[in-house]
Amino acid sequence: MAADSALLVGLVEEFVLGQQDRKAVDTATELKAGQFTILQLVEALGLHLTSSQPQTRARGVQLLSSVLQECHGDLTEREVEVLIVFYENRLKDHYVITPHVIQGLKALTKCSVLPPGSAVSILKSLFQDVHVQSLMLAERSCVYNILVQLMESRESELKGLGADFVFGFVQSVDGERDPRNLLQAFHIARKILHEGYDLGKFTEELFEVTSCYFPIDFSPPPNDPHGITQEELVLALRAVLTGTPRFAEFLLPLIIEKLDSDVQSAKVDSLQTLTACASVYEHKELAEFLPGLWASLRREVFQTASERVESAGLAAVGALTACLSRSILNSDSEDYLNVFLDLVLKDCLHHLCEPDLKLVWPSAKLLQATSTASYRASHRVAAAVMPSLIEQYNSRSQCAQRRTLLDVLQGFVQPVKSSEEDESVLLDFRQSLCSIVFSALSESNADLQITSMRLLTALGQQTGLLLESDVELVVDHLTRLILEEEDAKVSLAVVECAGALAHLHPAAFISKMVPRLKEEIFSEPMAQGDSATPSQEHTQQAVRQRCVTALAAVSSRPSVVQESTPVLLQVLTSAHTGTGSFSLEEVISVCHSLQRIAEQAQDTEETGRVFHDIILRLLGLALQAALQGSSHHRTPMLEETVLSAMVPVISTTCARLQSQLAGQTASRAVSLFLDGDVSFLPENAFPSQIQLLKKQAGDSWSQSQMVCLLMGCVCSLPRSVEVPQIDRLLLELEELSCTCNHPLSYTSAAKCYAGLVNKRPAGEALDSLIDRMLKRISTELDSASSSVRTQAFTLLLWAAKALLLRYHPLSTALTDKLFSLLSDSELGSLAADGFSLLMSDSPDVLNRGSHADVRIMYRQRFFTENSAKLVQGFNSVVQEKKSGYLKALSHIVNNLPRQVQLTELPALLPLLLEALSCPDQGVQVSTLSCLQPVLLDPPSALTTQLEVLVGRTLALTTSPTMKVRIASLRCIHALSRFPEHEIMPFRARVLRALAAPLDDHKRMVRSEAVVARNEWFLLGSPGGR
Repeated sequence: MAADSALLVGLVEEFVLGQQDRKAVDTATELKAGQFTILQLVEALGLHLTSSQPQTRARGVQLLSSVLQECHGDLTEREVEVLIVFYENRLKDHYVITPHVIQGLKALTKCSVLPPGSAVSILKSLFQDVHVQSLMLAERSCVYNILVQLMESRESELKGLGADFVFGFVQSVDGERDPRNLLQAFHIARKILHEGYDLGKFTEELFEVTSCYFPIDFSPPPNDPHGITQEELVLALRAVLTGTPRFAEFLLPLIIEKLDSDVQSAKVDSLQTLTACASVYEHKELAEFLPGLWASLRREVFQTASERVESAGLAAVGALTACLSRSILNSDSEDYLNVFLDLVLKDCLHHLCEPDLKLVWPSAKLLQATSTASYRASHRVAAAVMPSLIEQYNSRSQCAQRRTLLDVLQGFVQPVKSSEEDESVLLDFRQSLCSIVFSALSESNADLQITSMRLLTALGQQTGLLLESDVELVVDHLTRLILEEEDAKVSLAVVECAGALAHLHPAAFISKMVPRLKEEIFSEPMAQGDSATPSQEHTQQAVRQRCVTALAAVSSRPSVVQESTPVLLQVLTSAHTGTGSFSLEEVISVCHSLQRIAEQAQDTEETGRVFHDIILRLLGLALQAALQGSSHHRTPMLEETVLSAMVPVISTTCARLQSQLAGQTASRAVSLFLDGDVSFLPENAFPSQIQLLKKQAGDSWSQSQMVCLLMGCVCSLPRSVEVPQIDRLLLELEELSCTCNHPLSYTSAAKCYAGLVNKRPAGEALDSLIDRMLKRISTELDSASSSVRTQAFTLLLWAAKALLLRYHPLSTALTDKLFSLLSDSELGSLAADGFSLLMSDSPDVLNRGSHADVRIMYRQRFFTENSAKLVQGFNSVVQEKKSGYLKALSHIVNNLPRQVQLTELPALLPLLLEALSCPDQGVQVSTLSCLQPVLLDPPSALTTQLEVLVGRTLALTTSPTMKVRIASLRCIHALSRFPEHEIMPFRARVLRALAAPLDDHKRMVRSEAVVARNEWFLLGSPGGR
């Protein structure tokens, strides 16, 4: 025991007198080990705690507080009680002791055995004996932490203090300026308001002590380690100010005052705070201030040039209207909603009668904001506004005025917050609105037609505003415009309107529009003489194009899909058989329309079956064309562009098929391509021996190119769907890819191989498959005399991408092989461009839309693992072959996220600058595209290379390639963002060099040159940045 006592005394002496701070940790460790108790520590500190020297007493309290922070969980209730009495007395001691006392009290408040009544005792002592704002930052934070801790653990005791707790908090926080402590203070104030603490007579004091920071004006210092943002402070303060309706009498005048500010952020903050208030307040809190609030809101919306302020003002108007609409009326109470709406209508309604003047728009927006806020408000506003707008439209003759009125009307024809039983407030005006729309649709003015279609879409989206007879008339108008209107903007508006209404009223479109469009698509042009003129053929093709686009737009419901897709398939059949005069462009357009339908149609079993049949029809048509070859008329189904357009139709459909249909599709597609099974194809009249994955005799490729359709079928299926005979299929694809001479065939085979390998479960089977493929590829690539080196390289590239996306260990072997090809005289350029494919997203295979296994940040991982290899290869290769490495590096860096580019740029900058001198224009464009966004926020590494960067970039402004000239000028423009003292020495040189591109024969180059030269010209001038 004596030894323990001596140990304790030694530790105390070394800390207090020896000034060895680490002894506090040793003391806490020994106390936890049971060598002594906390009260024995207090006894050992006795002489130091009663010393006549304040610094000695402070060291003693500091040791005790430091130990308590480590050991507060091991204390008994009796020990805590004694320590609290001790610390409360120490608060009356010298000011140098106070910080350590507060640290000790903070530790004690965390004790689970805090005696009853202690929380009140601690707070009373703090509030009476400590002037919080005279403390340092850390100690003030401790006080706030004590308050937070006690509010969470001893809420009932603190509420027993009544309003004294609020008064104490107000005294403590008054004058706080540090943003970290303010966040804590706002959090405490919010809990006071939300947890039901008694404010007593200190409501205004609590408001004043927090509202003095409104609106928040805070800009965090650069590289702030605490990460406190202005937005955090704004939201925390807003939660306090809007925390209770009792603040209304103080806050609303303050908001009105702050709205007079010239600072935009202050206006926005005030308006957003008002919006938040409206969800908490009731009408009685707002009533007194309605005229003043409306005057300020009206001024902000009418006079502002800022969209942010206008948007916030309109949101506040809507929130106020919604709040007033919630009021429950008594027989003797005033309806404050009507009072507010009277103010709005008085100041805004007359402006709607002046469609030529600019105030019509802010007035309309204000009225629309009130109208959409509540069902009650919409009734009142509609009754006042709609008759006036309808009458004006009918009385005006100028198209510009009528268009403005239609735009205003559209704003009022919006869904209103109401219950489902409430009928539309516009029912009384239904007939007039429909009449206006139909009248505008019949006009010849394009802008009027477009605006009327937006209004028509809004009408259709509200229940009861379009009767069945109206919908049929609408369909007739839209069909007429599709067939007759040649204006591209009108056609686009018609398609959008038809798509929106067809989703709501499919029956009318099925019965009226689809048959009429079908009739037009298959009608032959009437011409004088024996043949149509080129202009007539062009017009006919344009009409067909609009019809096909419209069919796709209206096909979102299964019922419409069942009617529209047979029409599109019939076009493909007619084009194949030659019974219709459809051009290649029209066939491709039909494929794009089928793809759009597959993307937008509702995902139901019904649409799944429809598209399953579409896949079979497309496969059947393509197979017929392949077998027919060139013996009959030249069918468009043999064209690469058509087959490439079919692939996304099939892949989009297969990606959305339900499991059973997806499995059936995979099984049938594989059996067709492996075994020549054609039994499931429609209109089956095919020979029995078909080998689609075999190399054809001579130069024939009509059958082998169908492998792209197989890719669409099997590579977009969900990973849960098993592809039958996959090992055999992969062998056949590998063989086709390495032996076929037709680019589409061997490229599609390689893509299909890659898509299947990417989803193949990991294991020995996959590893052996990749090893065998790599050996075969290496044999071909290592043989300079091989005739299929390009084919082998294509398979290598796509297989490398498939494995890279999923982090497969063998991907390194394939990418290393690609690196080795960068110095190959024949394949070097292809290999360099291949890195762009590796790092970018592929649209048709190996993407997340086709359910590929794509791991996050695979680009960053690839760069990290291979950048050193790239640099090493560049340094070791002869000068003539360095361009391949530069191009590969440019492609890789260009596809990295910008933050990674900034991090890695210092190490790679010499190579990128070297790439600017590379004669390959593709390398130049890629490198400039990579540098330009980095130059907008340049890292310090760039400043040391400014001389080289400016010189090489200026040299490229006279490149023979337009893309290089434009990219270099954008970089020159970005360089003007550098600190002025760094780039000023280059100003004269840059201005002289930019004279040539100012006279460039390409307008886009001249435009970039003007922008760049203006920025450089203004450097150093009073009007500059």
